[in-house]
Amino acid sequence: MSLMETAVRRATGEDVDALSSVMAEALMTQPMGVWLVPDVAKRAVVLRRWARLVLLQGLERGRVDTTDDRVAVAVWYARLEPPPPAAAWVYDLHRLLGPHADRFALLHACIDGLRPHRPHHQLAHVAVRPGYGDAAQALLATHHETLDLAALPSSAECSSDQPRDGLLAKVGYQPRSPILLAPGGPALWRMWRPQPDTEQSCGLAGGELPRRVRLDRTATPFLGRVISAAPPRSPAQ
Repeated sequence: MSLMETAVRRATGEDVDALSSVMAEALMTQPMGVWLVPDVAKRAVVLRRWARLVLLQGLERGRVDTTDDRVAVAVWYARLEPPPPAAAWVYDLHRLLGPHADRFALLHACIDGLRPHRPHHQLAHVAVRPGYGDAAQALLATHHETLDLAALPSSAECSSDQPRDGLLAKVGYQPRSPILLAPGGPALWRMWRPQPDTEQSCGLAGGELPRRVRLDRTATPFLGRVISAAPPRSPAQ
């Protein structure tokens, strides 16, 4: 399917089951999915529950885009001001995922704690069925057109070992500082798509993501408290 042939639309509640499968299947064999749910026998069920929660949250508070054939999905949030506290979100993680929730909570806490401070849109999640990369590019291009008209940058995260060669790089995102998730987790690359024509591809103009970051400690919120978590290891400088 070519970019011109892909029909992109807003997702609805009727799409949640199908798109949960797309998100869960995309993570099943990736290093991030293996780290989040080490138990292979339970991985598919847990990832699908998490994906459903992500999509319902996106439909309520953000924007979820898909294609007519539901082969790709993207969850967006407008980060024009600080987001609301995440306590209820983390409660839902523990309620739905039980003993598997801690690593998901740590992942979300790392992403939230290092989010850019300047106004932008966050591509919180993107997933596509194998062989439909063009559909995913078309899906992202639709929202990128809106961002370019508004002169807004966007951020995302990538767990690939080669962030310059993946889907996000193909649509204009540039890798910045990686985060290594502990214990023994994969690298999570912070990606940045600059505001068109007004930002340089490097530096810290207007609050852009720094190229490297060192985390001394992190914390995972849970039920109104803060539970200390093991510090992510920093990459070699």
